[in-house]
Amino acid sequence: MRISESCAKCLYDRQLNKTDNKEYLAEIKELIDNRRENDTSPYLVYLFNKVHVRYFGTGADYKDIKKKYNDLVLALEENLRAEIENAPDPLAKSIVIARVGNYIDFGAMNHVDENEFLTLFKDTEMRQDDISVYESFIRECENARSFLLVCDNCGEIVLDKLMIEQLKKRFPYLDIKAMVRGGEVLNDATVEDAVYSGLDKVAGIVSNGEAIAGTIYDMMPEEARNSIDEADVILAKGQGNYESMSGQGRHAFYEFLCKCDLFTNRFKVPRLTGMFIEEY
Repeated sequence: MRISESCAKCLYDRQLNKTDNKEYLAEIKELIDNRRENDTSPYLVYLFNKVHVRYFGTGADYKDIKKKYNDLVLALEENLRAEIENAPDPLAKSIVIARVGNYIDFGAMNHVDENEFLTLFKDTEMRQDDISVYESFIRECENARSFLLVCDNCGEIVLDKLMIEQLKKRFPYLDIKAMVRGGEVLNDATVEDAVYSGLDKVAGIVSNGEAIAGTIYDMMPEEARNSIDEADVILAKGQGNYESMSGQGRHAFYEFLCKCDLFTNRFKVPRLTGMFIEEY
């Protein structure tokens, strides 16, 4: 997904909000100005972080934030599981609830508000636009043997676990894997978060090999590339995964909330609209 000028400005402004170091900002601007046509926002942020470490020694520490939101959603887990299991279609309900978790994004969001997040659970009905995609998703899973979930944020992965539980009930023959980030980046989920949340109890965990807030095939280790190549069904969560995976001729499903102008303008929807997309 190409970086528009408005997106480039937003990327620069986020760095400007962190520091007034002129040399650092000059390097950031050079990276933006010299970006390649196929570069994505997650890749540029990956480059920014390398420059940040060189100037300031370390990147931003999201450890406490990640624990806070993992714990917050773990505290909701039993009630949400009951809501899912009492629904007419538990898998459909779990997919929508898992999408709510995509709100917890300290990269795309200027401000993450706990109360706003919790309010989103008041409407967990599938949107009309989602239904045909969901029907196709079910057909694909019926004919599949392997499933890959490409995860996004902390907290959200607790809800992903609830979704995988329903997926396993509906399709017990599926071999399910979940891909997480290969290092600490923003509040994205890592192997450590997967274990903390219990995601590893319902799916095999695969690392994408890099501290990058997206999924860039050419940067992945062999195990991660094989997981993508061999998956009969791929569901990728979050804007960063959509930006870095879409448009490459791969059949995949994407699920996210539209949290910034780039996405609300692209899909012509209000802020925080949930999307469920199939791409061939």
